[in-house]
Amino acid sequence: MERQQWPGCSSISFRHLPLAAALATIADCGFDEIDLGALPGVCDHVPYELTDPAVDEVAAQVRRSGLAVRSVNGDIGDLNRPLDAEARRERDAHLQRLLRLSSACGARALVLPCGASSHDPVAGFEADLDLVASELARAVRAAAEHGLAIWVEAPHLYRLCWNSDLAAQLVARLDPAIGLVLDTSHIAASGGDPAAFAHRFAGRITHVHLRDATPDYINCSIGNGDIDFPAVLTSLRATGYQGGAALELETRDITDDERPAAAVKAAQYIAAL
Repeated sequence: MERQQWPGCSSISFRHLPLAAALATIADCGFDEIDLGALPGVCDHVPYELTDPAVDEVAAQVRRSGLAVRSVNGDIGDLNRPLDAEARRERDAHLQRLLRLSSACGARALVLPCGASSHDPVAGFEADLDLVASELARAVRAAAEHGLAIWVEAPHLYRLCWNSDLAAQLVARLDPAIGLVLDTSHIAASGGDPAAFAHRFAGRITHVHLRDATPDYINCSIGNGDIDFPAVLTSLRATGYQGGAALELETRDITDDERPAAAVKAAQYIAAL
């Protein structure tokens, strides 16, 4: 099997390890490309209190690994919460540091979430979705100065846009320059069909996260959930998808010692499809 057929591997797959060890393990497994996890509380490979020295250190560790970076999966706060002047300055500064990190790592895009970690809107769904779209548009303008794209992961089971219909309402508000990340596990766990999602949002999808799921549960290894991966990849091909994919194996059905072998097994399975 040709190595270049493999998907990438998110560093979130090895979030239990320090960044340097996670990168070394991913490289040892045979992967060439990563998504870099920068999600505090989910993956602390990039600190939320992101200082300029921290940006330089993380970027240096990534460059030393020899791994290419497709995207940085980050968070700049609850995009559906209004900000006062001080909070705005802090968010903009954090965004700029994440963009500088993404650029220094050679990433194509910064991935941002689709609202706060709650299904409950702050001011109502219409107003909240308008605000999320506005904040993402602001991020697009900032990213353009670094030669980067902004992608949004929607739906996300634990955030404001938690199912496919809410994701559609958000996408309808978005600048066409904003790419859409198809995460198989979040779509399936929220009652959707990832293969149908690929057709529904054909032309908007710019990246794919691969993980298995069951209803209301996203933490399954590929093959241990309900997702029909052959159907998903067939749908992506049928719609002319030309982007990348990454294993995001934030799974809870294996031990940490089993993760390298499980990642290789998943990569081989996806490549064979």
